Amino acid sequence: MRFTKMHGAANDYVVVDCFERAAPDDLEPLIRAVCDRRRGVGADGFVLVLPDDRSDAEMRMYNPDGSFSAMCGNAVRCVAKLLRDTGRLSHAEFTIRSAERLVPVRMIDESGTVSRVEANLGVPELEPACLPTTLAKTREARLALGDAEVTVTCISMGNPHCVLFTDQFASHDVDRSDVAGVGPLVENHAVFPKRTNVEFVEVIDRDRVRQRTWERGAGETLACGSGACATSVAAAMTGRTGRRVSVELRGGVLDIEWRDADDNVLMTGDAVTVFDGDWPL
Repeated sequence: MRFTKMHGAANDYVVVDCFERAAPDDLEPLIRAVCDRRRGVGADGFVLVLPDDRSDAEMRMYNPDGSFSAMCGNAVRCVAKLLRDTGRLSHAEFTIRSAERLVPVRMIDESGTVSRVEANLGVPELEPACLPTTLAKTREARLALGDAEVTVTCISMGNPHCVLFTDQFASHDVDRSDVAGVGPLVENHAVFPKRTNVEFVEVIDRDRVRQRTWERGAGETLACGSGACATSVAAAMTGRTGRRVSVELRGGVLDIEWRDADDNVLMTGDAVTVFDGDWPL
């Protein structure tokens, strides 16, 4: 199996071009083996890139535990770069489908192994059924965690996100947030029947936030693109920031704009090719 190792803001993926070859069989054990950081290639996700009759290409994104992920913002930028680098697409603007969501992308800067890509992740979904969640509301809802409660804002960007702002904790510093303790409790909470991604967010000022993410099926990662989009929407909705925000992640910075005109969320960041390789099937 020929693959390309890529990353966006240090959120890393094994990407397989299936334009000229069939997708591998028996995916779940293969994904677990390939994404294993000690015995495999190591990655936050596994991505298949395929021809599509509804868009310029289809992206199928899987978490490292083998479960399917309907959307990944950092991965879609990497797929855009792969399509350009391999000559599959020659134009600078095109559309990638991930599950049922069509994502327009635009190549902003291309120079060797590193590109800068803008992706339009569309309109955020706020209805509880869209995540899904059994919470009665998604904006500043109270969530019980054992004997404690936290305030959360839940948003779908094609995949579910639960945003916790650190201003409700004793320490506002996101670096002191108990991501490894609280993250899995929220991810697997009964109110999220399909689990959820969890964002821990410190607001620096009206234009800048810091974020750590506990990803569904992956654990803490260095970045999450759709999570950065959900964070920016949640911060603007609750009056903490404006609608244009730089999101500082442990692996890099993503620029997010929640447009006034149509409520679409634009995400701009890097897409990097690390190396090509072969995995024996």
